Amino acid sequence: MTRNSIRAWYLVHKWTSLVCTLFLLMLCLTGLPLIFHDEIDVLTEGPPQVGMPGVGSSSDTPGLLPLDTMLKIAIAERPGEVAAFMAFDNDGPLMTVTTAPRPDSPSAQMTVLVLDRSTGKLVSQADESGVMHFLLQLHTDMFLGLPGMLFLGFMGLLFTAAIVSGVVLYAPFMRKIAFGTLRTSRSTRLKWLDYHNLLGIAALAWTLVVGLTGVVNTLATPINRVWQSRELAAMTGAYAGKPALERSRYVSLDKAMAQARKALPGTSPQFIGFPGGAFSSKHHYAVFFQGDTPLTQRLLTPALIDAETGAFTDARPMPWYNQALALSQPLHFGDYGGLPLKILWAVLDLFTIVILGSGLYLWLGKRKTSVEAHVREVETGGTAGAPS
Repeated sequence: MTRNSIRAWYLVHKWTSLVCTLFLLMLCLTGLPLIFHDEIDVLTEGPPQVGMPGVGSSSDTPGLLPLDTMLKIAIAERPGEVAAFMAFDNDGPLMTVTTAPRPDSPSAQMTVLVLDRSTGKLVSQADESGVMHFLLQLHTDMFLGLPGMLFLGFMGLLFTAAIVSGVVLYAPFMRKIAFGTLRTSRSTRLKWLDYHNLLGIAALAWTLVVGLTGVVNTLATPINRVWQSRELAAMTGAYAGKPALERSRYVSLDKAMAQARKALPGTSPQFIGFPGGAFSSKHHYAVFFQGDTPLTQRLLTPALIDAETGAFTDARPMPWYNQALALSQPLHFGDYGGLPLKILWAVLDLFTIVILGSGLYLWLGKRKTSVEAHVREVETGGTAGAPS
């Protein structure tokens, strides 16, 4: 690599890192407890007492209450509101009903009720004032909504550029020293430079995966809007121009679910989008089904049921961009492999905090040193001509 190339890559690494470091530190610190959100919820709230343990609310096992009954129970808890979503669990009888003033109300106006489908009891109401909710909101959009999400996505792109440029610089830096060398007896700067490089290359694959999946996750709202304007519009083309269906004419939810199950046998419902909401049309129940493997559980297929007649309208797998989003979300938080993978995610998250902190330290210590001196440091691996 020529000196000019090293100089260019050094400047890319320096400025992309500097711009995104503080935001990435915030994301790493808030992301660490979010990795264990399920375990923290159980520790703080205790395991829920249910009537039929092990029976998934997504099943049609005898003994589970009808969906129409569960809907009435939820609406009775929130008079004056309507259902926006109903979501199911494959491992237990708990389910959620999300209510709001309107089906398309913003999420801030929604209430999530947790109910036991085997007893009809209200178990809890999702608390959005706790520490975990605060951390999730800060991690997702910094309380700025879509602009905050897109800004963090841009920071994720800068982080990716910093990783790639760091890898490019790693090759000439390591030509004169053995892999894994930590020169702890030399200057403090050189020691932390070695830690920065070693941890950076060790966590390379993880930082790229989490960084890129984070960028994809920030595009959730635009991706869903594209799906609505293209796929959902195509599936409901015959209903275009018709006025919204009056609620009093809605058919039984259980009848709609039965038709949806008939259209997609061998799958399990994950959630229902009610008519007028963001994931359905003004005339349909949209029942989203999932597979039974760790991978296919994330890949949803919606079945649209006419909310007035209960007749099946259409079912299509979600397009590739929605599937990429669906696969990115659990991968970002390490939700694929249970607790062992979450622990690995947490360790690598700590590595990244050290990488970001050491990078900031290295810059603060020698920010007035010339670019040429830093280029010599890369060329010699810090063995000569380094700005120590």
